[in-house]
Amino acid sequence: MLELRQHYDLAALLKVAGLSRSTFYYQAKVIGAGDRYADLKARIQSIYDHHKGRYGYRRITAALRRSGETINHKVVQRLMQSLGLRSLVRPKKYRSYRGPGHVSVPNLLQRQFQARRPNEKWVTDVTEFNVGGDKLYLSPVMDLYNGEIVAYQTSRRPHFSLVGTMLRKALNKLSSAQRPLLHSDQGWQYQMPAYRRVLAEHGVTKSMSRRGNCLDNAAMESFFGTLKSECFYLSKFTAIDQLQDALRRYIHYYNHHRIRTKLKGLSPVQYRTQPSMA
Repeated sequence: MLELRQHYDLAALLKVAGLSRSTFYYQAKVIGAGDRYADLKARIQSIYDHHKGRYGYRRITAALRRSGETINHKVVQRLMQSLGLRSLVRPKKYRSYRGPGHVSVPNLLQRQFQARRPNEKWVTDVTEFNVGGDKLYLSPVMDLYNGEIVAYQTSRRPHFSLVGTMLRKALNKLSSAQRPLLHSDQGWQYQMPAYRRVLAEHGVTKSMSRRGNCLDNAAMESFFGTLKSECFYLSKFTAIDQLQDALRRYIHYYNHHRIRTKLKGLSPVQYRTQPSMA
């Protein structure tokens, strides 16, 4: 590209190559200095920029290995330090809404967050966002087989329709033979007769966390922590519509492109659709 730079516009070259401007200038600098890690550093910088600073050295190592690079994670960590690169996400915290507990439902999940096949175990919850005093609520369903967000719904009010609409979207994706276990906390939405009736009609087994035990739904809480660290906290939102669009784009990215080390370096959808599952 350095040679082409003399004949073509840099912006056009970067667009074709899929590189950021910072990656190009860094590569030009290290090539001129004779750095033996120049090419690897450039690829690290490119992956880091592509994922907007969300990847630390472990995920960047996994991404490099998927592209055929045989590399030790300690080398990647050292090179990232030399480049001044570090994951921008904030530490994750568990949080949970404690429902009134009017309906007695056993905790069948028992913190067994692994599943042998898709749509065997689901978890769900509701989380809140605040943009300049305006609230937005998100209700997703996660498949514990691969961490994929099966369905979700957003609303400016925490009405039952938020959960009801999400539930219908998720159930529509099941085959006639699939009957997952669906785990939630003791939030009031999950106590509603309409919610329990829909689950019964579809043969879905209900499970609830023990009162005040947020770790009973740790998988869902972990997703909320990741979502807020990698999407909400990394941007400055001025309107709810802007946040809704960002959530839509992030959840698609999370499902289709964000690799997980627990999934052999694949994204949730890549893991579910790999040939062995065909």
